[in-house]
Amino acid sequence: MNISGWQIAIIALLIILLFGAPKLPKLAKSLGQSMRIFRSEVRTMSEESKRNSSDPDSPDVSAEPSDDPRRDERAPVEGRVLNPNDPTAEQTRRTEREQRGDHR
Repeated sequence: MNISGWQIAIIALLIILLFGAPKLPKLAKSLGQSMRIFRSEVRTMSEESKRNSSDPDSPDVSAEPSDDPRRDERAPVEGRVLNPNDPTAEQTRRTEREQRGDHR
């Protein structure tokens, strides 16, 4: 008796349904979320490549605040860099916080 490929597939499907039935909803939900994230990332990458290839002299839109926190990480930051080993650095930080009214 020869078992062909489609018969093995049916047997495997039956085994999965019998023994994996409680886990199938979780698997389907996880797969759906992964596909949604993947599509979103592909869409974002294609939009960025279109924007960058259409006008290379256009300003970078990602520098503006957005609803996407991943984009905000790339936003420019203003301020001075202080040497942490400088003994006057902490005093400078305190003075700047007091001038801004940011008392921590």
